[in-house]
Amino acid sequence: MPSLDESLSYLKDRISDCIRSNKSILVTTHIDCDGLVSGSIITKALIREEARCTVRTSKEFSSSVVKALKSDPRDFHIVTDLGGGFAKDMDAELGDNWVMLDHHQIPESEKDNERVINAWKYGIDGGTEVCAGGMAYLAASAINEGNADLSAMAIVSALGDRQDQGERKSFTGRNFEIANVAKERGLVEIDLDLLLVGRETRPLADALAFTSQPFIEGLTWNRAACLAMLDSAGIRLKDGGRWRVPAELDEEEKKQVIEAIAKFASGKNTTEIMAEMIGYTYTFPKEDGRSFLRDGREFSTMLNSCGRISRSSVGMAVCMGDRNKILREGEGILVNYRTMIREYMNILGSQRWRTSESETCVMVNGEDVVPEMMTGTISSLIAGSPKNAGKIVILRTKAEENTVKFSSRKSFGCKSGINLSELMRAGAEKFDGMGGGHDAAAGAKITKDKLDDFLRYLDANVVNVQGTAAS
Repeated sequence: MPSLDESLSYLKDRISDCIRSNKSILVTTHIDCDGLVSGSIITKALIREEARCTVRTSKEFSSSVVKALKSDPRDFHIVTDLGGGFAKDMDAELGDNWVMLDHHQIPESEKDNERVINAWKYGIDGGTEVCAGGMAYLAASAINEGNADLSAMAIVSALGDRQDQGERKSFTGRNFEIANVAKERGLVEIDLDLLLVGRETRPLADALAFTSQPFIEGLTWNRAACLAMLDSAGIRLKDGGRWRVPAELDEEEKKQVIEAIAKFASGKNTTEIMAEMIGYTYTFPKEDGRSFLRDGREFSTMLNSCGRISRSSVGMAVCMGDRNKILREGEGILVNYRTMIREYMNILGSQRWRTSESETCVMVNGEDVVPEMMTGTISSLIAGSPKNAGKIVILRTKAEENTVKFSSRKSFGCKSGINLSELMRAGAEKFDGMGGGHDAAAGAKITKDKLDDFLRYLDANVVNVQGTAAS
């Protein structure tokens, strides 16, 4: 099996051949933050080499997508953040005119395919050490060392995929290396701070209200409650007539904020709250001082929002460098996105019949409430709630063409030995569906007539499995 460097050299050679032969390249990528970033990174690298290229997004990968690629007039295909499990189909339809850059777990049979450039193939944990954006960055660097400036965007994709899983929300593995490249070039500032949305731009109460990790019922999205809580904790909210922002708090004030939040979220101690709310922050100094793009996590949320509400072209344009009218459009999308998820969470919270719990699992029925494109976002929020700590969260909702979409997440503190990627892939295939992802975050899609069978499968393999959750 080739090394990662050898595989990236193979990709460089294939791209060079396309440029020499005046062949056109189509980049197909996913709609979420990691997909938009990985697609934009590799597209930027191609444009800089003066390759003829086009980029487009797809919300999922399937045999019909592969057939569409075959009928596409472009000569060569690069797929990012998608395609795991479809290498055989790609070979059958496209011959050797394709390459896949990805980080999702793949079947062993695909690891011998030279066109599959997947993190797991090289002994890299694609769930925590590198995402598709990181893989695309490594590819871009192999194409031309001058692409080191694209390292900053790879940080955004890693944050969007919640790969800040090291101590105090730090990066590990290739993500850590890529972040250091960006830091050395002055593209990012890395500090230890409160993990509040809009640290440099939003009034403290607003920043706390917009912060949904952890998701705290009664506080998240409730500005009045946040204002009252901070005021009662003795936090000075204004400096003269101007509202203070989180970045202006001193260390003692930050401690007071954490203690006030922990007290509000009864049942979870200060240490656990602190573990989730204090960590490394990633600030992009080259972005405008008033822009939400200065904060890496808010940047990633904006990109996710574009993809989830079918405006991925806006997110892609921002990734490619557009900072004018399109950026204002992106900010508007982010506002709408947050309004939507607040409504979905409020409905799920008020209609208690939709949720069933066991010692190890929280099952949520989001049918007729949560759109298919939002299952990952909502399952992550539910998993981020302190009351669900230590459990596996599984959300389902209706999808198109008479199918049902499942999204699963391991919550904070979950010690389960269950690999959600294997669980969802095996279960979906058992009932003629498709699934996969990562150890701690995965999804599946099945036809509606197999729903009861799939629920029984989950019941036997997750819901009633003892000793898998944190005590």
